[in-house]
Amino acid sequence: VQLQASGGGKVQAGGSLRLSCVASPTVSGINYMGWYRQAPGKERELVAIILTEAGHTRYADSVKARFTLSADSAKNMMFLQMNGLRSEDTAVYYCNALHNGDPIWGQGTQVTVSS
Repeated sequence: VQLQASGGGKVQAGGSLRLSCVASPTVSGINYMGWYRQAPGKERELVAIILTEAGHTRYADSVKARFTLSADSAKNMMFLQMNGLRSEDTAVYYCNALHNGDPIWGQGTQVTVSS
């Protein structure tokens, strides 16, 4: 199973982007998906996670009220709507999933926010 992330790009502060992540092929056994990010010189950090079937989400304090995570469990897809972007959101964003308990990472998508 592989994860494909997309939707990154360059945007001005205050703008929006929508990241997508899809697991391929579509499989059962994925009930957790999440986004992490890594800025230059910093460690990778959690952005948001979702229990895909229940729809329960958890966000980092730094993105609460600005980012919204959703998922389509039947299609193994996850979406991160990012509004009110700030320069400190600039990072490579990685999607992550647990497939039958085994972690899977996507290739990352760059998000650059200019002030």
